[in-house]
Amino acid sequence: MPSILAADIGATNSRFAHFEGEGSESLRLVNSVWLSSQGATSFSELLEGLVSSDLGLDHNQADLICLAAAGPVQGESYCQPPHIAWDIDLGRDLGGDTPSLLINDFVAQAWACLSPVAQAAQEVLPGQADPQAAKAVIGAGSNLGHAALAPDGRGGWVPVASEGGHAAFAFFGPEEAAYQEFLGQERGDPYAIADTVVSGKGLSYLYQFFTGRKLEPAQVGQALDSHPPTLEWMARFYGRACRQWALQVVALGGLYIAGGLAVKLPSLVRHPAFGREFRLADPTNRILGGIPVSLITDENSGLWGAAAAALERLGPRR
Repeated sequence: MPSILAADIGATNSRFAHFEGEGSESLRLVNSVWLSSQGATSFSELLEGLVSSDLGLDHNQADLICLAAAGPVQGESYCQPPHIAWDIDLGRDLGGDTPSLLINDFVAQAWACLSPVAQAAQEVLPGQADPQAAKAVIGAGSNLGHAALAPDGRGGWVPVASEGGHAAFAFFGPEEAAYQEFLGQERGDPYAIADTVVSGKGLSYLYQFFTGRKLEPAQVGQALDSHPPTLEWMARFYGRACRQWALQVVALGGLYIAGGLAVKLPSLVRHPAFGREFRLADPTNRILGGIPVSLITDENSGLWGAAAAALERLGPRR
C-alpha cells in the first residue's frame, strides 16, 4: 500500500498529510501537520520544516507526492502563488525519482469529490446525480474557487480548472444595482467580479452596504444571524454563483460546495434564498431541478483531493 504525501499550500499556512490507500475510495488519513507558509523563506525551507515535523513522512520517504497550491500552475510542476514570496518548482525542490504532481488548490477540491470526504458531505439540495456526468465544485473563502471533473469516457476523470472567480458577477434589479454602484465606489474597479461578491470580503462589503459599518469577515459572521438582510442577500448571491457554475459545466453529477465560508457559516447555503436562487432558471431548462447540491464539511478536503489525484494520476507509474 503506497504512502502518499499530500499538501495544500496556502498563503498563510501549508497543510501536509500522510495518506495510505490503493484507490481513492480506500484512502486513509494517517497524520497531518500545519506549517507556516509565511515563516519560510522558500519552498525548500518549508520542506526542511516538514522533515523535522512529527508527520512521520516527508518528500524523501513518500511513494507518491501531490501538492496543491493556491495559484495558477504551469506544466503540473511550477507555481508562483500570488500571495507568497516564493515559488514552487518540483524539479528543483523535490529532486529524486518519486512520482510527483503539482495542481491548483481547487483542482484538488475537484478530486476530493471522488474521495471519502464527498461521501460524508451534507445534503443542501436534493437531486439525482448521474454517476457518468460532470461534477462541479465551488467554494468561497478569501476568494471564490471553481473547478470540475469531466468523465474521460474510459471510466476515469479529467480535472477542469477555472478562473471563474475573476468573471463579472451579474446583478439584477434596482436594489442590486445600488449595491453594484456601492462596490464600484468602494473599490474603484471597472466592474464587480465574483471573487469580490461571493467571498469573505464580499460579506464585509455587503454588511457595510446595509449598516455603514466596516467589519472584518469573521466579525460579520458572528453578527450574521442578527442581521437578516446581509444573510439573505449573501445566500442569494452564493446560490447565483453556484447556479451559474452548474450550468456552465452541466454538472449532472452533482455540485459540491467547499471552502471555509460555508463550513463556518452553513446558514449561507441552508437559507431558503440560496435554494430559490439556485433552482431559478428559464422554464424550458430542467437541468437545475435534478442537480443535487452538497456541502463538504471537512476542512481537509484539499488534502484528500491531492491524495486522490496522486493515486489517479501517478499510481499506474509505480
